[in-house]
Amino acid sequence: MNVRWFYTALWRAAPYFIRRYLRRRGEKASAYLEHWGERFGEPYPNPVQNPIWIHAVSVGETRAAQPLVRELRKHFPDTPLLLTQMTPTGRAAAEKLFPDAQCRYLPYDKPEFIRQFLSEHRPHFGVLMETEIWPNLMHECSEAGVPLFLANARLSEKSQNGYLRIRSLVEPAMQTLRGCYAQTAADAERLHLIGASNVHVCGNSKYDISPTADMRECAAAFRRRIGNRPVVVCASTREYKGVDEAELLLKAWQGYHGDALLVIVPRHPERFQTAFGTAAGMGFKTQKRSDNTEVAADTQVWIGDSMGELFGYYLAADVAFVGGSLVDTGCQNIIEPVACAVPVLFGPSTYNFAAACKGALEAGAAKQVFSAQEWLYAVTHWLAHPEERAQYAGRAEAFVGRHRGASKKMAEIMAEAV
Repeated sequence: MNVRWFYTALWRAAPYFIRRYLRRRGEKASAYLEHWGERFGEPYPNPVQNPIWIHAVSVGETRAAQPLVRELRKHFPDTPLLLTQMTPTGRAAAEKLFPDAQCRYLPYDKPEFIRQFLSEHRPHFGVLMETEIWPNLMHECSEAGVPLFLANARLSEKSQNGYLRIRSLVEPAMQTLRGCYAQTAADAERLHLIGASNVHVCGNSKYDISPTADMRECAAAFRRRIGNRPVVVCASTREYKGVDEAELLLKAWQGYHGDALLVIVPRHPERFQTAFGTAAGMGFKTQKRSDNTEVAADTQVWIGDSMGELFGYYLAADVAFVGGSLVDTGCQNIIEPVACAVPVLFGPSTYNFAAACKGALEAGAAKQVFSAQEWLYAVTHWLAHPEERAQYAGRAEAFVGRHRGASKKMAEIMAEAV
């Protein structure tokens, strides 16, 4: 049996179930109920023509695309820009980071939807960020003569094993790529095993991201609201299989008796109110960033219920913890706080940022903890030893500097290949 024929046949029924899924997500996050036509192949009004097309599924990939787009524009200064996403938070991030681009959802992988998208926009070329493998999309781009690249590509061993189980579907799709630009040699090897050719190791574009002037002003505004207290930021906290990472940290924080302010910034906006309720329910005096008032001197927990301000929180921190690592979701972006020269802690689950976490540990730019209690011990120790925090901060700055340049390298290879 032709495996892609069977895969495509499944897409005849898939839209019905996807709509049900989106309605359920919409009960918690209403943005999932918007712009459905873009997802299901309806004609798009005033589509941008012949653009550089970047597909970045959500917030992290969208941010990673920013330095790459900056370098691509040096080679294609007059070419318009199209950004596609799959999540509302990714779309919001794209609209903020790329105000001159057209931003929309990428249609799901039904051939008719993809053909409509490609005929509307006729991309000059396309770039899939990180690990976006959609077999019909990739084959339709090949048929339409649209060069397609996989950039900033990463592939965990777990994902590799999953793709190998459907290799007869994935390998032909990977072979349609004009180029595949891996973050590390290990990623390159795993990508090659699932069918990618023309693989280059270029590094990680997230090292090319620096805090902007407006994020530095955001941090200064946060500090004015907080005052001179020590600040401990726990960013991008996740919930996984019923375990709430923010709750784990808050339970540990009950054992803290200093004057530091704990800042919890959930990864997803639908968790903002949950984090607030959990902290208040434990007896902490709790405020929200969205109340737009000064943080009271006796407030113990501040909930960062805002999007697009993560650099601001990190720059305002004395110590940072990167979420998604005490629960088994592979860690969120450790590079951002390291780039802010903040002493960084992360938990045991690191498969999404394995190379960055390993490198930061080896460089003495971060520490790994294996429980919330160990996190509290490390935080308390660092708050009591500012000279040690300063050493970590200095090593963090040097570590990031050694890894810059991936975006420039990828853009140069793409420009030659188009």
